Amino acid sequence: MMTKKEQRLRRARQTRVRIAQQGVARLTVNRTNLHIYASVISGDGAQVLASASTAEAEVRKSLGGSGKGGNAAAAQLIGKRIAEKAKAAGVEKVAFDRAGFAYHGRVKALADAAREAGLQF
Repeated sequence: MMTKKEQRLRRARQTRVRIAQQGVARLTVNRTNLHIYASVISGDGAQVLASASTAEAEVRKSLGGSGKGGNAAAAQLIGKRIAEKAKAAGVEKVAFDRAGFAYHGRVKALADAAREAGLQF
């Protein structure tokens, strides 16, 4: 019996292989109950070019006193932030790596916000 996490990572593996073959930067997402994290990783997987998460002090302030990072509104904010940071790092095109999470809810909100802010994927 596989744990929930193992199942997710198994789902993620094939996507990562496919993205690695394309050799483009990947926008990877991780969500926990409390927070959502996004990073842009270089095509060769050697370095993180940009990252944003609801765990950052700055972001927690803008989310208001609640500091709730576990909702779609927070995910939208992170999507926008990661797109801005990626562009600042000179990345326009990325491949979206949902890391085995369903493309729904927070993960979708982050992706849509990043697209709107001008990241292409």
